[in-house]
Amino acid sequence: MDGSKFDQEPVTEAKLVAEGYRKYQGEGIDIYYNKDICAHIGNCVRGNPEIFEVGRRPWIIPDNGSVENASYVVDTCPSGALKYIIKK
Repeated sequence: MDGSKFDQEPVTEAKLVAEGYRKYQGEGIDIYYNKDICAHIGNCVRGNPEIFEVGRRPWIIPDNGSVENASYVVDTCPSGALKYIIKK
């Protein structure tokens, strides 16, 4: 799943917030999470436990990994609960 898109259209912060996503801000990438649609498969935590750690607050720290790795891990989310916007 492409975490930078909704139905093949690029995501925007306004749309993500309107859809119930919470923003986790990083320098090069912002990661968004929607707890209401998360299937708790764990691809994120297994994909990079430095970025995604359930027992920590905040549980997502985008700057704990590269932009490339963060976007790759988000793209493995099968439910679409994770999305991202890469900063230019």
